[in-house]
Amino acid sequence: MSKERLYLYDTTLRDGQQTQGVQFATSEKAQIAAVLDEMGVDYIEGGWPGANPTDSEFFETKPKLAATFTAFGMTKRVGMSAENDDVLAAVINAKTPAVCLVGKTHDFHVTTALGITLPENIENIAKSVAYLVAQGREALFDAEHFFDGYKANPAYALEAVMAAYAAGARWVVLCDTNGGALPREVYEITKAVIAAGIPGDYLGIHTHNDTEHAVANSLAAVDAGARQVQGTLNGLGERCGNANLTTLVPTLLLKEPYASQFEIGVNRDALAGLTRASRMLDDILNRVPMRQAAYVGASAFAHKAGLHASAILKNPTTYEHVEPSVVGNERIIPMSNQAGQSNLRKRLADAGLAVEKGDAALGEILNRIKEREAAGYSYDTAQASFELLARDALGLGQRFFDVERYRVISERRRNARGATVVESEAVVTVQLPNGAKTTSFFKNDHAEDMSDEGPVNALWQALKADLGPYQGIVSDVRLVDFKVRITNGGTEAVTRVIIDFEDDAGRRWATVGVSANIVDASFEALLDALNWKLAQESAGLSVF
Repeated sequence: MSKERLYLYDTTLRDGQQTQGVQFATSEKAQIAAVLDEMGVDYIEGGWPGANPTDSEFFETKPKLAATFTAFGMTKRVGMSAENDDVLAAVINAKTPAVCLVGKTHDFHVTTALGITLPENIENIAKSVAYLVAQGREALFDAEHFFDGYKANPAYALEAVMAAYAAGARWVVLCDTNGGALPREVYEITKAVIAAGIPGDYLGIHTHNDTEHAVANSLAAVDAGARQVQGTLNGLGERCGNANLTTLVPTLLLKEPYASQFEIGVNRDALAGLTRASRMLDDILNRVPMRQAAYVGASAFAHKAGLHASAILKNPTTYEHVEPSVVGNERIIPMSNQAGQSNLRKRLADAGLAVEKGDAALGEILNRIKEREAAGYSYDTAQASFELLARDALGLGQRFFDVERYRVISERRRNARGATVVESEAVVTVQLPNGAKTTSFFKNDHAEDMSDEGPVNALWQALKADLGPYQGIVSDVRLVDFKVRITNGGTEAVTRVIIDFEDDAGRRWATVGVSANIVDASFEALLDALNWKLAQESAGLSVF
């Protein structure tokens, strides 16, 4: 039996940009569009031409896409013809092959928000869509507040979408604009629209996540017969966000009945890049990726409980609904005081350390983890620090260098021009296995962010400035994220620092440090980062 075609419409660059705190630069829009296009979505909505300079500039660049490049706008206004409405003209002048126009379908919004009559709104919809079709554009109509409108006045909501369809709209998109609809409602109302005369392969669904049902509502519409699904990468969008394509795409491609029933533009090869695409967007937004995100989150395939890890070792399907690599993710066996020997042996094996079941060293490692977590450490995410601890317990620890001393000074002052400046400087003295000592100094100024240009950065730069024979190995190590947690309050507060690193080979690792002093906790994590990198390349290196 041949599969039906289901179309994916991405609105990250338009609806996603309405997320609080999000504003894409033109170059960032181009980068995101390229990744979406490579993935295989069918439509990429670039924004609203004329609404702001960035959107207008992006449409002027005319990105080369295999996907259908789409401009967004609104239906014409009362008292103007479609040909003479300047807002509609800006959208038409973007010269995209497809145009999506939003229009009201809820009678309350027509009379209250627009302040026009119900027949005037129907005329605006019909004439705007007909004008797009006459211009040779593929016309899409976003039926704003459709589900609320249908529940309030089904006859008028249907009249509005039928007007768009009759005028030549290729897609009539049913929008749950306020995000309050539930899956059963979406299913039944979508069915009613099809029964009223709009074929399912002309219907799309656009949902918001205000009740955490955006993905479920999208699937309900597909179940009812809609054949276009709109969403955003990582679920970006106004308020609680839009339907999340990083959840919808793998669900449609991997889960039944969708996998057998539908063909989508994303294939299995492209799906393997999904996690990378998700994290690229977070990098652009300077956000820490959501660990619990379905399919692409760092914790999506993490197995902390010992019972789970034991079963995973025997057969991963015991606690995983899909293979992590299919979506470009990876399985993680984190270490904590809840870990059992199954977790531990799996994590050690991942690090290239084979330890037999029942080995006394396993109990020693678990005891050390429990003792250190009681002191404030956490190895759930600091896998590199865990590995160093385990190597030491197994008698495989290596000392590449010793830090004899370090000093950090930060000063906030006014310069000769009266401007406030912050300066941080650090000195680190290191002893190498051959007896040589190196002392390195680093100073930065105009810095307020401790994780980037402040005292921790000064200490980091001084630490890795001159490690003698190891310098070529550690020079490409970069600090990419810095997290601080106070583990208990009061005068005896303990600070936990977790730092993420990466190198030119694309490896990423995290380390942990704990101290009552935030700088010293950071320094411990920095030391672990360099020692872990050297341990990976230890063949032929001098050690104490």
